[in-house]
Amino acid sequence: MKLTKGFEQAACIIILLATQEPNIPLSSQEINKRLRCSPTYLKKIMRKLVIAKLVDSVSGNNGGFTLATSADQINLLQVVEAVEGPTETFDDTGLIVEVFKEFSYITGQGTAILKNAFAQADQLWRESLKQKTVHQLLTEAMGEEKVSLYNWNQSGEKRELLIRKVMNSIHGND
Repeated sequence: MKLTKGFEQAACIIILLATQEPNIPLSSQEINKRLRCSPTYLKKIMRKLVIAKLVDSVSGNNGGFTLATSADQINLLQVVEAVEGPTETFDDTGLIVEVFKEFSYITGQGTAILKNAFAQADQLWRESLKQKTVHQLLTEAMGEEKVSLYNWNQSGEKRELLIRKVMNSIHGND
C-alpha cells in the first residue's frame, strides 16, 4: 500500500496548524503558498480534514483554519483516514477462485486465510499509527518537550529559527 501525495500535504497542514498561535487562524492563502497546489485541490484536502473533525474553518476577514483539538489528541491514523479513507491492503477480487477453479473445495478457505493474514497486518499498522500523536512527532523533531508557536501568516526571523532547528535535529547537527 502506498499513501497518496494528499496525505503528505494533509500532514503538512496539520503541522502548520499545530504550531500556529491558537487564537490566530492560518489563512488558506498562506497554506496554499506553502503547499504550492491549486486552490481547488487545497479546498478538497481542507474539506476532508474539516469533515474528519481535525480542523475547524473560521470565516471572516481574519478567517482561516485552526486545529479542532489539541495536537496531542490527533494521531497519524486520523490524518491518514481523513485523506485516504479506511485502509485495507488486500482487496479480494475473486482471482484466486478463478485461477484455481478446479480446486474450489480449498480456494474459499485459502482466500479466507490470505484475507485474515492481511487483516491482521492492517490492524497492527493502524494500531501503530494510533500510538503516534502530532504533538509527539513535533517534540521528537524539535528535540524539545514544548512546541513553539508561531503566526505562519507573517514571515519572520523567529519562524526561520524554528525551521533551522527542525532541520538540524533531523540531520543530527544540534
